[in-house]
Amino acid sequence: MSADAVAAPLLVVGSVNADLVVRVPRHPRPGETVLGGDLAVHPGGKGANQAVAAARLGADVAFAGRVGTDAYGPLLLGALRRDGVDTSLVATDDGTTGVALITVDDDGENAITVSPGANGRFTPAHVDALEPALRRARVVSLQLEIPHETVAEVMRRCAASGTRVVLNPSPGPWAMPPHALGMCDPFVVNEHEAADAVRGADSAGLEPDPRGDASDGPLERARRAVLALRASGAEPRSVVVTLGAAGAVCAENGGDLVHVPAPPVHPVDTTGAGDAFTGALAWRLALGDPLADAVGYAVRVGAAAVTAEGAQPSYPTPADLPPPA
Repeated sequence: MSADAVAAPLLVVGSVNADLVVRVPRHPRPGETVLGGDLAVHPGGKGANQAVAAARLGADVAFAGRVGTDAYGPLLLGALRRDGVDTSLVATDDGTTGVALITVDDDGENAITVSPGANGRFTPAHVDALEPALRRARVVSLQLEIPHETVAEVMRRCAASGTRVVLNPSPGPWAMPPHALGMCDPFVVNEHEAADAVRGADSAGLEPDPRGDASDGPLERARRAVLALRASGAEPRSVVVTLGAAGAVCAENGGDLVHVPAPPVHPVDTTGAGDAFTGALAWRLALGDPLADAVGYAVRVGAAAVTAEGAQPSYPTPADLPPPA
């Protein structure tokens, strides 16, 4: 199927990886070896994760990305299709598929190293083939596991066609032109990504450092991050800052911050929870939900995702969602 035939209201453009996961009692220090459990192989990649999270919730979603000719490529394509994601816009490159090496400790916290593989060969020239699907989509969701210049080209074309862009600038560091922030609606970050996005920006008049310090609570750190983004002169159309167990805050068009608390859950594995949040958020925005309502839904999806192991294997259906906090 060509891009001319893809008319999904939500289009995710980004990475697809094989996640190689090992449980460990704790993460090793530099130079240290820690014995872990058995290796598990799961479908992943931030882009594919977002698409699958949305599909599990009932979304009509297409995914655009690249896989390699190794054994992981067919495995990942099959997983996307089984969840109902339209893979018509996934191309196959000679070479390796993206791989993420993930360790998860007994507290459910993860450490991840990514080998981009075919994701790194997704160039701006490949965006030409996506043009019809970009125009037809209501929302295009993006991340930074593909080359930043490719993300910038997708954003440029979305701006030209009036398509809404949801961007999660992960993994960092941010390496895109500041004016790209103004195309994001919303710009979705956690506390650390928010600090990366404003590092080096002019924060005159914001004393102390807009990133705050360890004594600040999560809501105060989020407030400072949003103020710093606004002071940078390249404010997103809207912004969402995720706060883990504290939920998320959102603001649009220079308005007040709205705090959306997360329902209490027992975390097992946080891998991919941010992708589940963003995929759910993008889908609800594609349906026409107001931003705060979409964030309220997304925090429930993110909370459900941390209660099981793995990224995509943990993603909930609507019946699995906890009630609002």
